[in-house]
Amino acid sequence: MKFTKMHGIGNCYIYINCFEEEVAEPAALSVFVSDMHFGIGSDGLVLIMPSKVADFKMRIFNADGSEAQMCGNATRCVGKYVYEKGLTDKTRITLETLGGIKTLDLRLVGGKVVESVTVDMGKAELDPKKIPISMDGENIISRPITVDGKDYEITGVSMGNPHAVVFVGDVDGLKLEDIGPKFENHELFPERINTEFINVIDDHTLKMRVWERGSGETWACGTGACAAVVAAVLNGYCKQGEEILVKLRGGDLMITYMPDGRVIKRGPADFICEGEVTIPTAVYIKN
Repeated sequence: MKFTKMHGIGNCYIYINCFEEEVAEPAALSVFVSDMHFGIGSDGLVLIMPSKVADFKMRIFNADGSEAQMCGNATRCVGKYVYEKGLTDKTRITLETLGGIKTLDLRLVGGKVVESVTVDMGKAELDPKKIPISMDGENIISRPITVDGKDYEITGVSMGNPHAVVFVGDVDGLKLEDIGPKFENHELFPERINTEFINVIDDHTLKMRVWERGSGETWACGTGACAAVVAAVLNGYCKQGEEILVKLRGGDLMITYMPDGRVIKRGPADFICEGEVTIPTAVYIKN
C-alpha cells in the first residue's frame, strides 16, 4: 500500500490517498502503521477521500484505532497534500470532517509549494453537554476538578472534539505520562478528553503541552491550540480578535478567537517521506 507521512509542527500522521487506495479496516490499519517498531511510526492515520458535500473528506484515526472527529494539524497537511499532489488547483478548499466542514486557505510560494495553511475551524462550543463534560451550567470556565488526588481548574471547549484546558505555571516540569491518562479517562469526560496544559507567557503568547485521547502526548495539536486560546480569552489572559502565538513542542501556531465565536488557525505543514508498506494479513486492505 502506498503512503505519505506528513507532520504539522511535529504532529505526524500517515496519509492514504483513497482516490487510489481502498482501506477496508482503517482502525486496525491505524494501530499497525502507528507502531514505531512494527509499522511506520505516527500519531495515527488520515484517509483523504471524495466528498459529496465538500471538495474533499478527511477521516482520522488515533494510534489506538479510535476515530477522531477533527485534527487541526491534519487539516493543514491535507490542504498541502491535495494541492501539491495535483488533486486540486484551488487555493481555497472545503474539507468534510466529523467535526464539520472546514475551509482551508493555502498560501503558496512560487505558485507550486504550499508554505502555510489558514483554517477556519468554525465556532468554539462551550456548552458542557455538547463538549461533552458531565458538569452543569452554560459553560465551564475555571471550574474545579480533582484528578488523582490533586485539585485543578479546567476550562471546557469543543473544537469538533473535546478539550479540557488547564493553566499551570510550569508545563516543562509536568509528568504528562502520569497525569495525562488520568485526565483522559476521568469520569467527568464520557467520551474521554484531550487535555492542554498551558503556561501564559504574556497576553499574546501561550506555551502548551498536550495529552491527546487515544494517542498520548503529541508534539502538537491544532484543535488543542485553538481551545487553549479560547480558554485564555475566557479567563482574561488574552483578548478576543487578536492573533495569539501558541508555542508547542513541535513548533508554533497562530490562533485568533474571533468576536463572532469562530476560531482561525494559521501554520505550516510538511512532507516527511512516502513509499510503500507491506500490510500484515491480520490487517485487511483491498487494493
